[in-house]
Amino acid sequence: MKKRKKKTRITKGEKILYSSAVFAAFFTVVLQIFCGTNIGNLKMEVEKVKYEITDQEKKNESLNMKVSELTSFDKVKDIVADMGLEYNNDNIIIINQN
Repeated sequence: MKKRKKKTRITKGEKILYSSAVFAAFFTVVLQIFCGTNIGNLKMEVEKVKYEITDQEKKNESLNMKVSELTSFDKVKDIVADMGLEYNNDNIIIINQN
């Protein structure tokens, strides 16, 4: 008696299943790479915006200091004197900010 060797064939359904699994694995890898680069770009944009915000805050602080310096009483008194006007304490009205 001869033993028959049974050939195992892959059925059409198995081929579809295997090819779908390979495609899904490939698609997952591509999707991870794509999402990873997008996240990296977003992080770079966030850091860029944070830098711009801190830079603008420094500029604002510098401008506020200049405004305070220019509106100081001594500076106003000097400008009034340069214009040939007199300092009269009775004409000064102080407005309190609440």
